[in-house]
Amino acid sequence: MKMIIDTDPGVDDAMAILYAAAHPGIELLGLTTVFGNVTVEQATRNALHLVERAGLDIPVAQGAFKPLVNGPIEPSQHVHGPEGFGDITDITVSRKAISESAPEFLVRMAREYRGELVLCPVGPITNIAHAIALDPGFAGNLAEIVFMGGALDVPGNVSPVAEANTYHDPHALDVVVQSGAKIRMVGLDVTNKVLLDAADFAALEGINPTHGAFLREMSHFYLEFYKSRGQIGCGLHDPLTLMSAVMPDLLGLTVTPLAVTLEGPEAGATRRGAGRPPIEVATSCNPDQVKDLFFAPFR
Repeated sequence: MKMIIDTDPGVDDAMAILYAAAHPGIELLGLTTVFGNVTVEQATRNALHLVERAGLDIPVAQGAFKPLVNGPIEPSQHVHGPEGFGDITDITVSRKAISESAPEFLVRMAREYRGELVLCPVGPITNIAHAIALDPGFAGNLAEIVFMGGALDVPGNVSPVAEANTYHDPHALDVVVQSGAKIRMVGLDVTNKVLLDAADFAALEGINPTHGAFLREMSHFYLEFYKSRGQIGCGLHDPLTLMSAVMPDLLGLTVTPLAVTLEGPEAGATRRGAGRPPIEVATSCNPDQVKDLFFAPFR
């Protein structure tokens, strides 16, 4: 599967990118970066670091630094740490991002791999909205968009109703869900059902001392945040999105028209909305199976 990940790394983004790099069924064509867990500049540096760590020879393109309509947001330092990788702050890179912007790169790659490219946005979906504006044929050129975001039948994680990625740019998501692309939403309905705790990260380090030790080190800060929220582990948010892309039958899906609340106290909420284009929404999973399959490529 030819894939591009649009990302704001981020601890769970790092987990997802290293998963993709190790998975034999994923041909990673590039990373695009966006604001969210960190600033877009930090996201680009972190993405470059992950590419180098994984030994990949793929481009990284920098994208949006703020939402489509609203003003800039504050990075989620209390969740992912000051630099996005938990307590790890010495993040070095030797490469640079390409000169194309993320939307330009996405448009070009969608044309080059028309009907083949699966796009996985795991941060605010702003770059994809910009790509749609840049090329009216962009959505139709993609095989599928599988994005991490939303909360259909469960509470949100940054407000009572909104998940973080949709909250940070609801206007962009509104553009994307109306674009005509084939879309799957992987949100809190399933990602919070698969929890990784300290023992799981220790097991990952035992399976893969190189990547596992790196992920375990950054997990300490991340797990402490979840502990402060009364949760025994971190949700498998971004990795499960990629897993759903490469294993379409992994999650139980419902097809529903999706509406996005754009303003007010429920901004970022995702809900069933009559008259909207239908998309696939992940609603169920087998947590033990998902966890085993997440570990598998690292072995």
